Amino acid sequence: MTARDASVYRCQECGFASPKPGTCPDCRRAGGSWVQLVEERPRASRTTRRAGAPAARPRPLKDISMERDDRVRTGIGELDRVLGGGVVRGSLVLIGGDPGVGKSTLLLQAARALAQVAPPVLYVTAEESAAQVKMRADRLGISTDGLLLWPETDLSVVQAQLDAVKPRGLIIDSIQTVFLPELESAPGSVTQVRECGARLMTLAKGLGIATFLVGHVTKEGALAGPRVLEHLVDTVLYFEGERHHAYRVLRAVKNRFGSTNEIGVFEMAEGGLVEVKNPSGFFLAERPAEAPGSVVVSSLEGTRPVLLELQALVAQAAVGTPRRTVLGADYNRVCLLLAVLEKRAGVPLGSQDVFVNVAGGGRVTEPAADLGIVVAAASSYMDRAVPGDVLVVGEVGLTGEVRAVAGLELRLREAAALGFRRAIVPQSNVLEPTKASLDVRGVATVAEALAALLG
Repeated sequence: MTARDASVYRCQECGFASPKPGTCPDCRRAGGSWVQLVEERPRASRTTRRAGAPAARPRPLKDISMERDDRVRTGIGELDRVLGGGVVRGSLVLIGGDPGVGKSTLLLQAARALAQVAPPVLYVTAEESAAQVKMRADRLGISTDGLLLWPETDLSVVQAQLDAVKPRGLIIDSIQTVFLPELESAPGSVTQVRECGARLMTLAKGLGIATFLVGHVTKEGALAGPRVLEHLVDTVLYFEGERHHAYRVLRAVKNRFGSTNEIGVFEMAEGGLVEVKNPSGFFLAERPAEAPGSVVVSSLEGTRPVLLELQALVAQAAVGTPRRTVLGADYNRVCLLLAVLEKRAGVPLGSQDVFVNVAGGGRVTEPAADLGIVVAAASSYMDRAVPGDVLVVGEVGLTGEVRAVAGLELRLREAAALGFRRAIVPQSNVLEPTKASLDVRGVATVAEALAALLG
C-alpha cells in the first residue's frame, strides 16, 4: 500500500491528523480523557466545479459591477441589520447557537419572509421530520406557497434537485447532519462537515443561491467542527440567549458584506421571535428604584447604543479566600477593576465577596462599562444608592484615571430618550459638543466619580 493509499487518523474536535492511531495531543473531554483519533480512508480526487459551468476570466476591477437585486431584504429588520442591510445573492451564512435557543425558529421565519419577496425558498431539514417542522410552522402561522420543505440528509440528492427546483434561497438545518455518500466517515465528522461546507459554497456561488447553514456549538459555545468551515462561509452569526430569559441576541462575528459590530435583539414569544425595537427599554424594564449596587451603563453595539443595568453585591467573606463571581461581563477585567477600586479609591475589598451581574441576561464587552462596574461595587459596599436618572460611562485605567470613550453622542441621545437627566462621563469627552438634553459632568479619576455619585 502506497503512502497515497494510507489511512489518516483525525481528531473530530479540532481536525488534527496523524498517520497512526491514538489520541489527540490537544483535546480532552469533560472527564479528562483524551479524544481518540478516528480513521479516515482516502478517496479519489475530484473537481468541485459544476459540469458545464464556464470558467471565470480575470477582468479589470472597474469593469465589475453589482446588480441592484444582489441584496434582498428579508422583512425582519433585526436580521437585516446584522447581515448589513439584507441577504446577498450567492452568500453563505452560518448560524450557531445553543440547543433550543431558537435557530430553527429564526430561519423558518426568515424563510417565510424571503419566500414572499424572492420565491422559492428550499428548507432542507436534516434533523427533524417534515411533520415536526410543520407543527412549528403552524404555531408560527407560516403557510407561504413559495416555501418548500424537504426532509433529506443526502447532500448529493439535494444538489441533483437544485436545477429542477431553482430556489433563490436555501436553508440547511443542520450542516452536522447532512452527508456525502462518497465519504466513508459518519455525518458530523470533520471530513463530512468540511466537504459538505465546500460543496455548498460552490453551489451558492455558482447558482447565486443565498444559503443559510445551521451549526451546532460545543460546550464552550464555539461552533463545532473544523475551523475551516468558518473560513469558507461569508458570514458567521451567533444566536445567543439564556433559556430562562425571553430575549435573544443575534451577533455577527464575521461578515464579508457588512459590519461585525451590529446586533439584532429578539424576544421569544408564544408566536415565535418578535423584534425588539428598543432593547434599552427592554433591559431596564424591571430595574429597582434607588437600590445600592445598581448602575446603568451604555454599551455601543455597532451603531446601536444599548443601555444595560449593572448590579454588584459586596458582602463580608465568611471564610477563606473572598469569592469573585461575574455573569455577563469579562471575569478578568472585573477583577482588575476591583483591584483599581481598592488601590486608587481606598475601598477595602480584600476581605469581601463580590458578585457582578448584568441584569436581564445581557452582556457587556466594551471598556466603556468599566466605570459603571467600579461605581456599582462601591455603591454596594457603602450601601448608598446611585440616583436612578444617571448614566455612567467611561473606561478605567490601572492608575485610576477615567479614559475617553467613542460614540458618546449616540449614548447620550439614547439615555435622554429614555428619561435620563444626568450623565457621568470622562473629562476628556466633555470637550466634545453634544446636542443631548442631559446634564453632563466630566470626571478624570475613579475617586472623583465616586465623590460625584456617592458623596
